[in-house]
Amino acid sequence: MAQRLRNQGLYETRYEHGACGIGAVVNICGKREHSIIEYGKQILVNLHHRGAAGADETTGDGAGILIQIPHEFFCAECEKLTFNLPEPAHYGAGMVFGTKDVTLRQRCDEILESALDYYGMTVLGWRDVPTDSSCLGRIALTAEPSIKQIFVDGGGLEGTELERLLYLARKRSERLVRENLGEAAQDFYVTSLSCRTICYKGMFMAWQLFAYYPDLANSFLRSALAIVHQRYSTNTFPNWRLAQPFRCIAHNGEINTLSGNRNWMQARETIIASDVFGDDVDDLLPVLTPEMSDSACFDSVLELLVHGGRSIPHSMMMVPEAFGTKYHISTDKRAFYEYHSAIMEPWEGPAAIVFTDGRLIGGTLDRNGLRPCRYVVTKDGLAVLASETGVGEFAPENIRQKGRLRPGHMFLVDTVEGRIISDNEAKSKIARQKPYRRWLDENRIELRGLFDTPKLVRSNPATIFQRMRVFGYNREELKMVLVPMAVNGQEPVGSMGNDTPLAVLSDKPKLLFDYFKQLFAQVTNPAIDPLREGLVMSLMMFTGKRRNLLEETPQHCRQLKLPHPILTNEDVERLRAVSRDDFKVATVSAVFDTDAPDCADSLRRGVYSLVEMSEKAIKEGASLIILSDCDITENSAPIPSLLATAAVHHGLLNRGLRGEGRPNH
Repeated sequence: MAQRLRNQGLYETRYEHGACGIGAVVNICGKREHSIIEYGKQILVNLHHRGAAGADETTGDGAGILIQIPHEFFCAECEKLTFNLPEPAHYGAGMVFGTKDVTLRQRCDEILESALDYYGMTVLGWRDVPTDSSCLGRIALTAEPSIKQIFVDGGGLEGTELERLLYLARKRSERLVRENLGEAAQDFYVTSLSCRTICYKGMFMAWQLFAYYPDLANSFLRSALAIVHQRYSTNTFPNWRLAQPFRCIAHNGEINTLSGNRNWMQARETIIASDVFGDDVDDLLPVLTPEMSDSACFDSVLELLVHGGRSIPHSMMMVPEAFGTKYHISTDKRAFYEYHSAIMEPWEGPAAIVFTDGRLIGGTLDRNGLRPCRYVVTKDGLAVLASETGVGEFAPENIRQKGRLRPGHMFLVDTVEGRIISDNEAKSKIARQKPYRRWLDENRIELRGLFDTPKLVRSNPATIFQRMRVFGYNREELKMVLVPMAVNGQEPVGSMGNDTPLAVLSDKPKLLFDYFKQLFAQVTNPAIDPLREGLVMSLMMFTGKRRNLLEETPQHCRQLKLPHPILTNEDVERLRAVSRDDFKVATVSAVFDTDAPDCADSLRRGVYSLVEMSEKAIKEGASLIILSDCDITENSAPIPSLLATAAVHHGLLNRGLRGEGRPNH
């Protein structure tokens, strides 16, 4: 049975991350050979030091290999099981983990079969995957699932259309198993279900992968490409299903923007629509589930974009390269990234990712390049991409080209065209496939262009000290923080030490802000900020109504572009005075009554009222909501801004309205 921990104490499953070793090898000409699997094995074994072992020293955090469907091998195996396979690309093959409870496993398999039948496909048969568990560590052995392969007749479909139906059927089966069987079927996991690729993985150390799956040693198992991964579960817990590669990617690093990426994906689910999915789009929801790691979340969103109609290089640009005004980049490419930042927020690393759709295979780095990735191209047509150099042994005279991936750049191989596609060629083609630059020029709304010279917003000096007391300023903050900022124009520098008690343990009244700390990366990443790293970092953002993620129209960038998320009083007054049919702004008061007998209850009712007023404003057409605590009096106090924005954010998220309007405090 899978060992899945629950939220307890300070541990939360949503903060699962990992740091790992990745590798990819490909025959550029597309020829399928068993030697590619052997090269994959060599790479993985040489990345052994990038993985980790459990307390028993023989349970790995995870290892796996993703390859093309080995048609000849599967044909021979299925003949032994008395059924035959159609032509290549006309059938799907899947690897399915499940419980060792025979009855429960059968129920899960039946749900998967019914989902395939729902989409007009026929199950040809099942195959029990040969395994050798004698190599497993004690911890991995207690969590070992039963493993089967499923073979599906595409009913005359092939390629992209069949791949999409297999994706829909898999997502439908996952939803139905979750709804009908709950946690009892937590071992059910479709590792891959595709007409192009299949994945062998588990809780292994590098060498155990090939010892556990005898299939991988069979000379008839041939592929033109392979992606391998050795997992190091930093501050997390290993799991059979969280071993990589996933269905499209293998990832080294972290997605440090994961919380925001998750929330925004949930907000988009109410408006996701696509002609290729039609009325079956509900089977895809939720796109992300709580037990997913950061890499699994990225893979799931990538799948959605690819099956929704975008190419995999286009979709991988959800990890954008630097495109600020100071960065040397083509105008078309800058417009592409800016347009897409209005559709989807970036998935920021540090990240080195290798990816494939079964035809194209490549790798990319995040804009800071904080994870290494090296490549070698040989004269006999082999390309190897990995976390470090030296993972494969090649004679010096056989090396045609070698180098490292630059930050934000992509290395791409097309096995059908039989060539390496340069970063510039791949991205230039994508950036020009639609008139993104013209759409931006005609539709984006910039704050400086809304009005003429703004009126000065005056502050009342007579009430300045009263307001500072209300909002919790103290003498230390005035002297040590605000004065240096006003005099020197920069944040004050102090020591790392802080011997004040944690707010939750203090017996003194504390501001709500004091109960929260900045969430640092779980691995040692250098400090980054948009001032010292202005060449690659940016605080630019679009705010306003979000539209369907799976479409691209001029209206998608009909949003307010802000150079940074901090608005001055003058900026807020400009926004308040907006009078446009396509961009309405509403102000909602964020105060509560302090004369009530029970102030806690009054605050609670004030928060509920704030959410309801925000919901009403959105339904009346507001694109932006200003939460204002300016209306404080002797009888009313401000709802803490952190509480106010969080309440409105989650309230709108739960009502399916987040993205229809953006709260701003």
